[in-house]
Amino acid sequence: MSIEIKAPSFPESVADGTIATWHKQPGEACTRDELIVDIETDKVVMEVVAPADGSLSEILAAEGSTVLSDEIIACFTAGAVATAPVAAGEAHASDAEIAEVSGPAVRKLLHENNLDASQVTGTGKGGRILKEDVLDYLKNPTPVAATPTATPAAARVPVAAVAVVKAKVVASTGPAHRTSRRVPMTRLRSTIAKRLVSAQNEAAMLTTYNEVDMSPIMALRNQYKVQFEKAHNGTRLGFMSFFVKASAEALKRYPAVNASLDGNDMVYHGYQDVSVAVSTDRGLVVPVLRDVEAMTLADIEKGIVELATKAKEGKLTLEQMQGGTFTITNGGVFGSLLSTPILNPPQTAILGMHKIQDRPVAENGQVVIRPMMYLALSYDHRMIDGKEAVQFLVTIKELLQDPARILLEI
Repeated sequence: MSIEIKAPSFPESVADGTIATWHKQPGEACTRDELIVDIETDKVVMEVVAPADGSLSEILAAEGSTVLSDEIIACFTAGAVATAPVAAGEAHASDAEIAEVSGPAVRKLLHENNLDASQVTGTGKGGRILKEDVLDYLKNPTPVAATPTATPAAARVPVAAVAVVKAKVVASTGPAHRTSRRVPMTRLRSTIAKRLVSAQNEAAMLTTYNEVDMSPIMALRNQYKVQFEKAHNGTRLGFMSFFVKASAEALKRYPAVNASLDGNDMVYHGYQDVSVAVSTDRGLVVPVLRDVEAMTLADIEKGIVELATKAKEGKLTLEQMQGGTFTITNGGVFGSLLSTPILNPPQTAILGMHKIQDRPVAENGQVVIRPMMYLALSYDHRMIDGKEAVQFLVTIKELLQDPARILLEI
């Protein structure tokens, strides 16, 4: 029975998608609900799974092509059996043969990592190189043992699909080979670029800075982290939950910071949905924690871990990416001491956290060493006055330096 494979129904905010990776090729067997293709939109990667046991009979939309909502992208044959395995003596194919049968996803992965097909052992039918084979090789690169009938590596002709253009060596004493590669920008990274440029061009963006003594938070965390983890089924107590709770309290006091712009209208939100920036291999994403004002520290920590895990696995939904009223980004995990975060439109403010570093500070007329963190608040001056922005950041600082005030909401 032939079945049409269609692109998902995209929400109104998503016009179209791009075929990112075909995980199955025509004739290759797959089981019901097994992933067959990834479709990348401006915000998330959407997965399309097999409707039944069978195999793809035809791919109608190649990798890199743009597809519309519910567009037919492939034909599927239910109950079909994949192409028969080759004889044992043909198990080891040449590089060119492997490149031909491995599929565009594998060739793209080989090309992006400057690999030759001969370096990776294929575990698929007939020596086919699977995507998982390349990923396993990248995690643990080991040379492939040559078979007696294999062509010597020096005599092999590189496959065009995975070849890397190298500069010619003028003389034996000249410079080493210089390589370069051109990789198309992903749909997500292209959207991020457009949004960041738009934020800088359209918003009257300013940044105010302050610093916070992390000693009280660190002492509280060290005192209760073991009990906290036991009481909340392994959930670890981090610093981010304190910043989220402090931000939620400060947002209640300064509604303009929790607002957004819609044309000429200023929209004030009566709830606090905090977007948390997460860095992934595909780019920066900002999933949303809903109603943080009603969440406990444990709820926040669990929510952040869940969203971060989904982000890195590419499993975030559009609902989890939309609707934030305020954003927090933590460059400190990468060692950043100070930065200027860029607004996440249509939000009007974003808080930047940074590295905790011991620094000398004046305290009661004495110079002491304290673990300090710089804070940066970028805001849209069209919506927020400088006085409000400074007072908002000072409020966060005061709440963090006296954590009891977060619980007491004072």
